[in-house]
Amino acid sequence: MAIRPILIIPDARLRAVADHIVEVDEEIKTLAKDMLDTMYDAPGIGLAAPQIGVMKRIVVMDLAAEGETPTPLVMINPEITKFGDEIQVTEEGCLSIPELYYEVERPSTVTVKYTDLDGQEVTKDADGKLAVCIQHELDHLDGVLYIDYLSRLKRDRVIKKFDKQAKLAAR
Repeated sequence: MAIRPILIIPDARLRAVADHIVEVDEEIKTLAKDMLDTMYDAPGIGLAAPQIGVMKRIVVMDLAAEGETPTPLVMINPEITKFGDEIQVTEEGCLSIPELYYEVERPSTVTVKYTDLDGQEVTKDADGKLAVCIQHELDHLDGVLYIDYLSRLKRDRVIKKFDKQAKLAAR
């Protein structure tokens, strides 16, 4: 398959809302494979289609540690149907905001409903790292970035840094 370029902030497509996928066809299956190849190459544990400039509601993730057998997960039109009451604080990073990591508060459990690559509807309960990853990746489908959960000061600092890099790269 193909490794696709990952968009970096301040690219406006990262703030757009992705479109619902009507049918799981060969184009979507190829997109999922490309996304997994891109994620593994980065390397990362999750990737949403808007991060490669494709405005469709699909995310991929794989939380297998290095040396473990890969366990890729593809979610089409995912939707969180339930958030747990407990909150966890974890350090998050993002392939679209490279080399920066911040602590973010999120519910420690979620229930997600999605369509798999076979067109089957799946409901999955997740906790810990998987719950965080699901929330992070699904946020991308709605134009939300993890830095949006930071204080205004920290978020503004990150945006200013990447705006400056983008301007320098454009010269």
